[in-house]
This record gives sequence, C-alpha cells and structure tokens, in this order.
Amino acid sequence: MTDLVEKFDHPSWFTIGGTVAGYALILVAMFVVLFVVPFLIFSVL
Repeated sequence: MTDLVEKFDHPSWFTIGGTVAGYALILVAMFVVLFVVPFLIFSVL
C-alpha cells in the first residue's frame, strides 16, 4: 500500500486533481445557471 501512495505522491497528481475538481465545479455552476435557475423561474410563473 505504501508503494501505491508513494507512486502518486508527485505534485503533478495534485495539479491534475485540482484541475479536474475545478472543471467539475465550473460545469456544475454552469448547469445550475443555465438549466436549474430558468426551470425554477418558469415553474413559478
């Protein structure tokens, strides 16, 4: 198990993880703004 942890202990893996998390956060925010908010607005009207 320690070999596996040491294998992924390079800073580039943290960069990849941060990039993926950032893109996922942006996609979720865009989905909410483009689909959920208009749905809620039009469902109230």
